[in-house]
Amino acid sequence: MHDVQHISIYIDRKPKDVYIFASDPRNLPRWAAGLAGSEVTRDGDEWVMNAPFGKVRVKFAEQNAFGVMDHDVTLESGVTVHNPMRVMPNGDGSEFLFTLIRQPGMSDEQFAKDKAAVEKDLRALKDLLERNSGGRNTLDSAE
Repeated sequence: MHDVQHISIYIDRKPKDVYIFASDPRNLPRWAAGLAGSEVTRDGDEWVMNAPFGKVRVKFAEQNAFGVMDHDVTLESGVTVHNPMRVMPNGDGSEFLFTLIRQPGMSDEQFAKDKAAVEKDLRALKDLLERNSGGRNTLDSAE
């Protein structure tokens, strides 16, 4: 069994708006610096990007009506890490949830560092989506 941290943030946007934006891998460099530090390119059903820890391949769950954006990140070493992620209704807005799973051999310090990186990314997503909510549904994907 692995240690798990559920990290969530409230976003004052409708779940559909959050899902449309956050489920588009081309938008990752705009809010997920912990994963995508540069341009994201498509390779079949995967997305390739440069993360702070090296080049990665990411495969997202199929588009769905449930707000599920689970994704597998394959590192250069060939190790694949599963990342549960979803958006759900919370009042007039959304709750965005990322589940951080401690990987085998990961130190307490590294786990805390990963958690802090996820929290920073979720704050960036919140700020981006709420700042661009003037028309409520006007945030374009991958400008």
